[in-house]
Amino acid sequence: MIRQLEAGEYGGIDYQVYLAGYLTKYGRYVGVDEDAIQVELARMTPRQPDLVVTGGVSHSRYLLERYVTAATYVVLTAVIVVPMVWLGVRGTLDRDMARLAPLDAAPVAQQDAPAPASSSALVATTESKPAPAPETHTEDQQPLLASMAMFPPLDHSASKAPLASAAAPSPAAEAANGVGAHGLTLSLPSASWVEVTASDGSRLEYGILPAGTQKSYRSDKTLDVRIGNAAGAQATIDGQPVEIDTFRRANVARFRVDIHDGKAAPVSY
Repeated sequence: MIRQLEAGEYGGIDYQVYLAGYLTKYGRYVGVDEDAIQVELARMTPRQPDLVVTGGVSHSRYLLERYVTAATYVVLTAVIVVPMVWLGVRGTLDRDMARLAPLDAAPVAQQDAPAPASSSALVATTESKPAPAPETHTEDQQPLLASMAMFPPLDHSASKAPLASAAAPSPAAEAANGVGAHGLTLSLPSASWVEVTASDGSRLEYGILPAGTQKSYRSDKTLDVRIGNAAGAQATIDGQPVEIDTFRRANVARFRVDIHDGKAAPVSY
């Protein structure tokens, strides 16, 4: 390599960047002037060809090529999404909502009562036509009642009973649920959703209890208790009061009646 550099024969050195490095380092080592080294490097550097413009693109064609893809996606999205939204809205609006009514709605017979007519028209109608038979409303004509109660729907026979019969019994008429040596008593100043589950998975209570309810549950095994509206609720285990606030998060209380060494006590779970 040194012989080639001293003789000026650079054919065996493939890359120009290597040759420039070799000449610069070797020239500094032997004391060659820096300007002479740079002149030699400039002489060996090949001349780069000039860039020549061979064609051009008009501004309108440039804009077309740039935005035609985005416009295509927008059109395809509109073609697919707009009909789906229209069909969804139309299907929702065409749904029959006439039979839905709130819980406190008046009976169907009262809603369908005709408007009062004048006395002369009433006399004329009575003389010309016999009195129509009383209209009977079948079960499918009754309004649907919405409910947010957290319990399974009643069977078909129970749905025919009046709403008054579905009310919870008075507190004095309720007896203790379950059988066992240990007792749990709940006192609810306001309506609350209550769930009491035994260790075997059976439910001693599951539903909404009205305000003023006082209920007792007996068992020889652990009980899982959940009270939905725990504000002001009271609980006792074998006559000992339970600190509800200790087991309450937000307005829901959860605790377990744990039985150990023949004694029942509340614990978290």
